[in-house]
Amino acid sequence: MSDVENRCRLVLVTPEFSDPDAAATQLGDALRGGDVASVIIPQYELGEQAYQTLVEKLVPIIQKANAAALVAGDSRAAARAGADGLHIDGTVELLQDAIERFTPDMIVGGGRAKERHVALEIGELRPDYVFFGKIDGDIKPEAHKKNINLAEWWASMVEIPCVVMAGHSVASIVDVAETGAEFVALRNAVFGEPEKAALLVAEANALLDEKAPRFGR
Repeated sequence: MSDVENRCRLVLVTPEFSDPDAAATQLGDALRGGDVASVIIPQYELGEQAYQTLVEKLVPIIQKANAAALVAGDSRAAARAGADGLHIDGTVELLQDAIERFTPDMIVGGGRAKERHVALEIGELRPDYVFFGKIDGDIKPEAHKKNINLAEWWASMVEIPCVVMAGHSVASIVDVAETGAEFVALRNAVFGEPEKAALLVAEANALLDEKAPRFGR
């Protein structure tokens, strides 16, 4: 039986979409596959208006699935769409500014923690989570070893949750979960085969139910 609150959970990262309607269909299919804690919506190469349209299309779908909708960096798009939070994939200074401006009303989490000292600088700001890896960094089947090592170190000593970018294979989530990370992010592992998105999310949750260690709380 699944006990998702007591083990590592999924975070989905949307791929580069050009058609908001197709994006809504693909994401809706994925979210029907099972538990997803949150969805990060990157801007990629979209212009401001196109990104705003995409965010407004996807946020209600995410929230209807009881997941948190996180907009990657554009606070105006997030506010206009009623998103739950911001993902700051930039400098520590940008993250600090977002935390000061938007918490506690919105979730604010940070990425680009490539080294331990940067992760600790981010941690001092008390974000809602720290992200290890690049949101488009799932270029190999497995998670990047550096991110695995950072997550293992972080989870052993810091209470702030971490999200770790997995590889483009669903099976890569097991290595992430074994670090003690609270969340594992998938992008191409789910959206690379959009016709199978629901099945892939279901497979990921089944793996986490079976393999992920349980938190002692």
